[in-house]
Amino acid sequence: MVLLQGLIIGVLFGFLLQKGQVLSYGKQVGAMLLKDFTIFKFMLSAIVVASICLTFLNELGAITLTYESFSIFGVVVGGLIFGLGWGLLGYCPGTAGGALATGSIDAGVGMVGMLFGSIFYAFIYPFASSMYNETVIGSFNLHSLLGPFLSIIVFTIFVIAFFRFIEKKGL
Repeated sequence: MVLLQGLIIGVLFGFLLQKGQVLSYGKQVGAMLLKDFTIFKFMLSAIVVASICLTFLNELGAITLTYESFSIFGVVVGGLIFGLGWGLLGYCPGTAGGALATGSIDAGVGMVGMLFGSIFYAFIYPFASSMYNETVIGSFNLHSLLGPFLSIIVFTIFVIAFFRFIEKKGL
């Protein structure tokens, strides 16, 4: 049943990605060049909705939110790899999967590259994990800083202000 629920949610999310034009190579390149903010709008809206839903589910006791430690090395290296891959391929991992499902051959080539990258990471993990552990600075998140509801309000206000700013700029 859990797998079926995951499949249904995944198909629904893929449908929304397609309808929001987030799977478009042109939108991806426009986002990287900071000329088209469709992807940023889509993802920030999804984060706000997910934050609200997850916080309420946590408060009702339906789920338990946990927060992982923050590793400077992991964030910097992971961000560089993610950005390099997105820049070279023109898709982030999630949109590459969605674009592949719509028949994009270049996204399929990128997915093969991601597979090989994952295998490579599995081999270097013992070495890399020791570096992660050396740069851990503890759990840091907006929820623990402001509390769950205030953090959602602050983040939502920030997102709305950002949307207004980019709309005024015609982006």
